[in-house]
Parts: sequence; structure tokens; C-alpha cells
Amino acid sequence: MSLRPILADSLMITGFVFVMMVLVEYAQVTTAGVLGRWLQRGGVFRTAAVALVGTAPGCLGAFTDVTLYTHGLISFGALAGAMIASSGDEAFVMLAMFPERALLLFAILFAYGLLVALLVDRVGGVRLYRGRSCPDGIELHAGELPHGHGLVWRRSFTELSARRGGLAVALALFIAAVALGWVGPERWDWVRVTLLVATVLALAVTVVVPEHFLVEHLWAHVAKRHVPRIFAWVLGVLLALAWLQAAEVPLASWIKGHPAWALLAAVLIGVIPESGPHLVFVTLFAQGALPFSVLVASSVVQDGHGMLPLLAESPAEFLRVKAVNILAGLGLGGALMAVGW
Repeated sequence: MSLRPILADSLMITGFVFVMMVLVEYAQVTTAGVLGRWLQRGGVFRTAAVALVGTAPGCLGAFTDVTLYTHGLISFGALAGAMIASSGDEAFVMLAMFPERALLLFAILFAYGLLVALLVDRVGGVRLYRGRSCPDGIELHAGELPHGHGLVWRRSFTELSARRGGLAVALALFIAAVALGWVGPERWDWVRVTLLVATVLALAVTVVVPEHFLVEHLWAHVAKRHVPRIFAWVLGVLLALAWLQAAEVPLASWIKGHPAWALLAAVLIGVIPESGPHLVFVTLFAQGALPFSVLVASSVVQDGHGMLPLLAESPAEFLRVKAVNILAGLGLGGALMAVGW
């Protein structure tokens, strides 16, 4: 078992996740307050908009929808559908490992989430949050209010903090590693070009954003909270699967012989409000050991740690959403498995 390709793959996946999180975080915060006000208008496209927000890779879309729900702005069905559409941090990993099929999966999750949301609201009625609501509305950091300091770029470029310098150096090294073929694709293709362009944009964001944004979002949220856990899980899963392959454990043949059990395991593990455990199914699918139907079922039920805020506010509401998603995951996964997917 060679450790070098495993470490290179882990660095590539983690680097891509970090880069995309930086860009998504920047886009999300620079529109602070606008999304909530737009969704409050209601109308025929409201549920679709909520599901589309949930489709955004990472936890930010799910966090946004949970916040809107606990503030009484969207319905229970809309939240359940948004969590179906959400893939958490695994979305970034899937884009890194199998981008074309990942985009197909996201489209399926969005359409299915919208369908389930409309069905739940039609059958059970439009039901709003019944837990303890926040009377002050959606909180924004003081520096992110429309009249606070700018979010597009900082006012002065004369100072360079240790955090900004560290992130900039890390991104520059990642650019060099990708350009030289040390991590990522060995030949020049659209994946390699996309990875380089996205990383250059993330480096630009790191250089120009205000210190508040850099500290609160890029450093405290993305770099410290997400990146170490993603790297640890990806490396651990790849090492475990490589060991099983070296030990000639017939994991792939067992899954192919017992797809229903794999489907059930994916759905049950999807209840865990954490990104890491679901990477097992993503990696197995990338290696051709898992059918698409099981990956779909896992993605329907799991939403990374996007539901953690709701679990903290109301465990009962958390369980209700997960119950809907378990049924939805079993239904769609079973249907796709029945037709040979």
C-alpha cells in the first residue's frame, strides 16, 4: 500500500473543499440580509428558492434555511425539501472526485427536494416552526450590515496579519502544487484548469477582504473548523479502503451482492448530523464499489452538519425533518435500485 497517492488525493480533495468554501462563504455573506427579505415575499417560486439555497455546497445553504425556518419565514415542508437538496461538505468532495456525476446528483436532489417539499406542505398543510423563535430576527455581524465597513475589499492594504499571510501562503503553495502536477490531475484538463482558477480567486478573496471577514469566516469557520476535519476523514477513509483492498477483503463484491443492506446502512448513517461518516459512501462510489442508488439515498438523508442548529433549538423538529428524509431516501434509493441504478 503506497501512502504517497493517498496523501496526494487527500490534499487535493481538502484543498478543493477549502477553496470552494472560501468562495461560497464570500458570496453568501456579501448578500447578507438580501436572501431573507427576498424569500419573505412568498409566491410560487418560494419553495424552489429555498431548495436551491439548500443545494449550495457546504453548510451555509443549510444553515440559512434552518435560520429562516426557526424565524418563521419558511414552512416545514420547505425545510425538509431543502435538507434533501443539501449535501453538506460532501458536495465539494464529490465535485473533486467525480464532477460530472456530482452535478447530475445535485440536479436530482434539487428536483426531488422540491417535489417532497410541495407534497409535505400539501398533505400536512403549511406548517411553520413550533419551537422557540428568536424575536430579534436573523442576526448579522455588525461589520456585515449594509452601513458597516465594506465587504468587497478592505480600506487599507498596508497591514498584513499573520492569519491573512498564512492563508495566502497556503493557497499559493496549493496553486504551485496543482500547476506542477503534484496534486490533482497529472495532465492538463478542464478539472485542473478549474481548480487553478478557483484557487486564484480564493487567494484574491483572502487578500482583499476586510479583517473582520477574514477572521470570523475564512479563519475561524473554514480553516479551523472545516478543513482539519475534512482532511482527517478523507485521509482516514482512503487509508481504510486501501487497507481493505490490500488485505483482499471482498467489500465491493459484498456490496454488489447485498445492495439492499448497503442502501439501509446509507440511510441510517445519514441521520448523523456530521459530514465525515458519509464520505465512506462517496469514496466507495468513486471507486466503483457502490451503485448510484445508494449514493443518492445517502445524499437525500444526510445534510452534513447543516441541521445541528435545529437540533440545538428543537430536537423534536430535528427528528421530524429526519423522519421525512429517511422515508424520502428509502423511496428514491429503492426506486433507482429497482431500475438498475
